[in-house]
Amino acid sequence: GIPADSRVMLPGYEWLRDELASSVGQDRLAKVARLAALSRDAGMPINHLALLWCLANPRVSTVILGASRVAQLADNLAALKNREKMTPNLREAIEAIVQNRPEGPRRF
Repeated sequence: GIPADSRVMLPGYEWLRDELASSVGQDRLAKVARLAALSRDAGMPINHLALLWCLANPRVSTVILGASRVAQLADNLAALKNREKMTPNLREAIEAIVQNRPEGPRRF
């Protein structure tokens, strides 16, 4: 479920709570649950999995971190300690869950 202290529970985020309650939102939450299980199996927190997935993309030159607390920034930077765990097999497992790989450019 959604943590009680997350932003989505703040006043003004009712629209997001409604979106998450929809069938599309429930599908997204199910994907997050599968990603959380995958991150546990890989021995890292889900935020590390997400950041390392971004870093492993050869088309990404910079990953911009957003943090509202110093501890959150420190934890995000600690993801680099798990870098060797982002194997091609793990990347493919993530892709199989999110299924959002962009299509290649059209060639006419």
